[in-house]
Amino acid sequence: MEILTLLEALEDLVERAVAVPFTGKCMVARDEILDIIQDIRLKLPDDIKQAKWVSEERARILAEAQQEADAIIQNAESRIAAMVDEHEICRRAYEQAEVIITNAKKNAREIRLGTREYADNILNKVEEILEDTLDVIKVNRNELK
Repeated sequence: MEILTLLEALEDLVERAVAVPFTGKCMVARDEILDIIQDIRLKLPDDIKQAKWVSEERARILAEAQQEADAIIQNAESRIAAMVDEHEICRRAYEQAEVIITNAKKNAREIRLGTREYADNILNKVEEILEDTLDVIKVNRNELK
């Protein structure tokens, strides 16, 4: 920054100035100091504008970074929610599958028991018919003798 250079020149001018004895004051070249002050006045608006631009650019970059960070966080939260929902859906699907399998096993057992009972009843009736038929055959044979 040129203003710093000009201020250093002003400081050097004051330090090199001739001291007035017993007063703590000094004599400086008025024209030189006024020239340096004039240069500072001319350079100051440019430096202030540049500093303002740097500050605004910094604020803009920080705002963009914050927006990007917010978007990343929102995206991550959405993905987490989706994964949680997906996990919940899978868990419910497994629970329903267990219920369906349990019911299917129960129904299969009931059908198997029902089938055995039905087959036993049919075989019992066949046995009764066969016994009756055997009795008739025995009676008929005895009549033939």
